Amino acid sequence: MSEQTATAPVVQRVDARHRYEILVDDERAGLTAYRDRNDQRVFFHTEIDDAYAGRGLAAILVEQALTDVRASGMRIVPVCPYVAKYLTKHLEFADITDPVTPEVLTWLDARLGR
Repeated sequence: MSEQTATAPVVQRVDARHRYEILVDDERAGLTAYRDRNDQRVFFHTEIDDAYAGRGLAAILVEQALTDVRASGMRIVPVCPYVAKYLTKHLEFADITDPVTPEVLTWLDARLGR
């Protein structure tokens, strides 16, 4: 299938795996992983598969994930460097963004078994 006839990317939240996935033509092209801490969604990792690099998919993925966080009435904690960088350019999410604190990092490490 050529890029011109490819379908638009689809972002879906996969609660059982604690992540949002972006699909291109029904294939997973990337993900952004999170853990929920009370009313905070702590994002800690974002990746796009090499085969899909350079298409702006990470920005689409993170924008839709953060929009979902807002719709869910939660707050964002950007431990993931990509999410943190995205937020510096997209101030529309500033009102629901909490700082990364040592307490959050310790909590996240414990949740991830690190």
